Amino acid sequence: MQLWNTLSKEELVKKLNESGHEFVTVSFYHYVQIPNPQLFRDHLFGQWSKIDVVGRTYVAHEGINAQISVPITHFERFRDELNDIEFLNGIRLNIAVDDAGIEHPFLKLKIKVRNKILADGLNDQTFDVTNKGKHLSALEFNELTADPNTILIDFRNHYESEVGYFKGALTPDVDTFRESLPIIEETILKGNEDKNIVMYCTGGIRCEKASAWYKHRGFKNVHQLEGGIIKYANDCEALGVENRFIGKNFVFDERRGERITEEIVANCHQCGEPSDTHTNCLNDGCHLLFIQCEKCKTEFDNCCSAECREIHHLPLDEQRELRKGHQISNKIFKKGRSEKLIFKQNKEKPVSFVTELKPE
Repeated sequence: MQLWNTLSKEELVKKLNESGHEFVTVSFYHYVQIPNPQLFRDHLFGQWSKIDVVGRTYVAHEGINAQISVPITHFERFRDELNDIEFLNGIRLNIAVDDAGIEHPFLKLKIKVRNKILADGLNDQTFDVTNKGKHLSALEFNELTADPNTILIDFRNHYESEVGYFKGALTPDVDTFRESLPIIEETILKGNEDKNIVMYCTGGIRCEKASAWYKHRGFKNVHQLEGGIIKYANDCEALGVENRFIGKNFVFDERRGERITEEIVANCHQCGEPSDTHTNCLNDGCHLLFIQCEKCKTEFDNCCSAECREIHHLPLDEQRELRKGHQISNKIFKKGRSEKLIFKQNKEKPVSFVTELKPE
């Protein structure tokens, strides 16, 4: 059986449309020792291909991290097959809060073997990632974060917390998880060893590793929101618990965000009007991720600047000539940071840190 995808984007979209499937977007992770990640990867690819699962999954010696879409008609089989794997039996599946707006969040199945399921920049052989902090339910999270002896830390990147956050949270101005670990320890945790440390992220994977790392570093009162923002929002609705998150939850698929509450807490990076819709610049030599309102989307034709708009409208061969010889990337570590963004004026910065106490 072929264990990789060979279809073009157009062929993938056609295949998905012809399948007639309705999908549910699911994420899960688990830190666990996997002796042979490649063998496990091939096993999953073989199983999931048979039931038309699409999405992105990373497998490493330290565990598995999956963000996928599963056909609703095959969901029970998918869950049963996961439960047949001893270390995934009963694994928590985070179901997307808001699947509206994007027909296909994922187009194909990609399962990759990585050195780690979450890049952390750590090189400490004595670190046990499974020795994690205490998990908090939605109600426990609300109660503990109301305690004045608690520090609440957003463990996501700057472009994620820009569109949504928990009331009273500290939101580090960081670009990557690996950058956040030492910066948060140095600027927030040091000197606050007696405080309750509570952290949150999208689905829990970053907080779980961070909580284990800070325990390893000697901090005692370390907690994390179980299942992250996704589980919290679902549990608040199901259990009638107060939802203290406001705005959008950024997600790493074509949806780019789940609407948690109706408040818009961000601004268009081009004109400054209230907006929390992320887009990628259509100029193939840019692809900057930034926030753009509908008015600017029309004016700039989905581009981040007049310059990129002009390049985008050139014939394709001229665009390729302009890119020739240049280092082209999708600015994956510079999301929302560019001198082209008129309103944001958030130029590419040296490594620094700014904490902001989000309002109640």
